Amino acid sequence: MADAGGSKRLWLEEDIESDLRWSYTVKSILHTGKSEFQDVELVDTGPFGKVLLLDGKLQSAERDEFVYHECLVHPALLAHPCPKTVFIAGGGEGSTAREVLRHKTVEKCVMVDIDGVVVTFCKKHLDVNKEAFEDPRLELIIGDARSGLEGYDGKFDVIVGDLADPVWGNPCYQLYTQAYYEMCKSKLNPGGVLVTQSGPAGVLSCTEVYTVIHNTLKQVFPKVVPAAHHVPSFADTWGWQIAFCDEATGAELGEAEIDARIAARVEGELAHYDGRCHAAITALSKSVRAALAKEERVYTMESPVFIHGAGFNDNENVDRKGL
Repeated sequence: MADAGGSKRLWLEEDIESDLRWSYTVKSILHTGKSEFQDVELVDTGPFGKVLLLDGKLQSAERDEFVYHECLVHPALLAHPCPKTVFIAGGGEGSTAREVLRHKTVEKCVMVDIDGVVVTFCKKHLDVNKEAFEDPRLELIIGDARSGLEGYDGKFDVIVGDLADPVWGNPCYQLYTQAYYEMCKSKLNPGGVLVTQSGPAGVLSCTEVYTVIHNTLKQVFPKVVPAAHHVPSFADTWGWQIAFCDEATGAELGEAEIDARIAARVEGELAHYDGRCHAAITALSKSVRAALAKEERVYTMESPVFIHGAGFNDNENVDRKGL
């Protein structure tokens, strides 16, 4: 494609749906790698800075990753009165661990990611998370998150699911099932909290997996709080679910109380999340609330649901020449 000045511009295209695609400019491919599970690429883009791609699907962007990771981690950890032990399922790039380790009460953070190549790649190329990987409180395990959690000697105050989206052909979908959540609950201490990313949560996209994951968690936990917020590089509103082992821990916190807990318990200044932001991410639109209320599907191994996913590895439609 040529720009207005006549020079060639290179574009990265990513499928959002089978009939919907969006694109942004690519300045250069900075690094590439390949594991037994997926292709790994770090690309310098026009609007989002450095972007991490796994199998061509955008996972994290330099300019807005803080939105996703702060909304994933801090609501759950701040809801708990004193989180000391945290388990991260996935999270290979290190950003989730970075946010968890900002909490002064955390004594141990166990992160299990299946792809050691991705972890090594991110350690080497993503400077923003180097301190997290070097923190002595972090125990990094390369392996399957489910077996890593199930077989771990001990329980946790908070479990964080920073997993790849449930895309056809990716085994990660098994970590969104009712059976998996039941196992997670058994690995939580009394008053424990589970939070998981749960895919697109927009007006048109929320019924793909977001409402299903919410309803699945409701079969296991007494209280589940859905949250959602716009993430620019994801081209949609994105969703999270916060599940509580008991109603007391899940009691709604006011803006002032959240801000007070941040001031007392979190190192440094958060870029995005605070008490007012919490009110915003849990104030879902009427149509999304209606979709959540109507959802009857439960995510199981026998009846999984998937979101559409294809992107930079679509060699028929992506021109890599000159990169």
